Parts: sequence; C-alpha cells; structure tokens
Amino acid sequence: MVVNRRISSQNVIDQLCTFFVIRGTPRHIRSDNGPEFTARAVRQWLERLGVRALFIELGSPSENGYIESFIGKLRDELLNRDIFTTLLEAKVLVDM
Repeated sequence: MVVNRRISSQNVIDQLCTFFVIRGTPRHIRSDNGPEFTARAVRQWLERLGVRALFIELGSPSENGYIESFIGKLRDELLNRDIFTTLLEAKVLVDM
C-alpha cells in the first residue's frame, strides 16, 4: 500500500508496474475517478500495455465493492483510531 501526503500518477504507474510483473498484465483494471487514476500519463501507459481502464460511475461505490469493503475495514481498524504525527509513523502502522 502506498502511503504518502500526495499520490501522483507516477506513483500509480510504479505500483501498477510492480503488480503487473508479479501477477501478469490484466486485460482491464477498474478504479474510481480519482485524479491519480484518470491522469493522462496513467491512461497512456495502460493503453501502451493494452490494458483497458474501467472507471466506476461517479457516486456508485458499489460498482467497486471489494475495494470499498477493504477501505471501510482499513478506516475502522486504523484510520479512525490513530492520529499520525509523522508520515513515517503512518507508513509503519499501515505496513503492520
């Protein structure tokens, strides 16, 4: 999981590249409409690899139920319970 104050399109590309090397290149990926996923650089990179980018409809988180469930559990178990005083502390706790 990437923990940072700001996640850029290059961070997304780097993380996806790691996943693709480990798991293989998928036919498509589904994501929300966040700027880090809809960025031109990410879309162009995926297109070069032949991976379709599928975006959920705005206001329809149920279209991506697995990640919404994960984020809800992460929020309940970590984010709502802790106040991070430094970025390093957040990274360490998320990696546990």
